[in-house]
Amino acid sequence: MAPPRVLVTRSPHQASALADQLRAVGAEPILIPTIELADPSTFAPVDAALAQLDHFHWLLFTSANAVGAFTERLQAAHGKAVSDSRVPASCRIAAIGAATARALEAVGFHVDLVPPQAVAESLVEALLPYAHQPDGSPTRFLLLRAEVARDVLPEALRSAGADVTIAPVYRNVVPIDSIAALSELFSTRDNWPAAMTFTSSSTAANLLALLEASGLGFPQEILRISIGPVTSQTLRDLGLPPHAEAAEPSIPSLVAEVVKALGLTNLP
Repeated sequence: MAPPRVLVTRSPHQASALADQLRAVGAEPILIPTIELADPSTFAPVDAALAQLDHFHWLLFTSANAVGAFTERLQAAHGKAVSDSRVPASCRIAAIGAATARALEAVGFHVDLVPPQAVAESLVEALLPYAHQPDGSPTRFLLLRAEVARDVLPEALRSAGADVTIAPVYRNVVPIDSIAALSELFSTRDNWPAAMTFTSSSTAANLLALLEASGLGFPQEILRISIGPVTSQTLRDLGLPPHAEAAEPSIPSLVAEVVKALGLTNLP
C-alpha cells in the first residue's frame, strides 16, 4: 500500500525538516510552497535602527526568518561575520519561541527571554514587566519582523507605555511558480493528497489564492492540519476550519498530529 501523501506548504528553505519528519513516520511529503521570502519594500527602518542599536533596550524576534534576514542585513552593514559583539551589551534579546531562539544562538546571539508559548500573546505577557526602565522611563523595543504581520505585540507594549520601533526585514510573497504544480496536484480527485499542513497564516491564505488563480476550488475533504492557534484562526476565517491542531507550535508536534489524523503507526 502506498504511503499517504501530505502537502507541505512551507517556504522552500524551511520545508526539508518537515518533509524529513513526515517520511520518518511513513508519509510521503509533497513540497509545493505557497509562501516565499523577499526583501522588504524598503530597508530604511532597519538600516536606521542598525545605525543606533545602542538606543534600544531590547531586540524582539518573532520568527527564525526574521533572525536570518536581520543578520544578513547586519553583516552587510558591517562587512564581516555576525557575532553577538555587534549588539551592545546593554541590549537584551527576546525570541518568540524555541525555534527562533535556536536560530539566534546559531549566529552567536545570547537570548534573554523566551515565553512559555510561541505566540505573540505569550510574548506580550513575558515582556510587559519590562515596559519601563527602573527609572520609570519607557523601554525602547526594536521589533524585527515581516512587513505584514499581526500588531498584537507592538500595540500591547505601547499601551503599557513602552516605545516600540518596527523594522520590517522581509516580506512574505506568493510563489506564482507553484500554480502549475497545484493545478496538477488537484486536477483529479485520485491525485489529491490525504492531508495538508499549514505552518503559518500566510501559507493558508496563499494556498487559497493560488488555487483560485488556477481556477480550482479548495477540496474540503482533504485533512487540514494546523501548527497552532493563530494559523487555525486564519483557516476558520477563510471558512476552512482545521481538522487538527498541533499541541504546541513546533514541527515535531505538527507531525504528531499528522500521525494521529492519518492513523499512521510510526511516531515522530
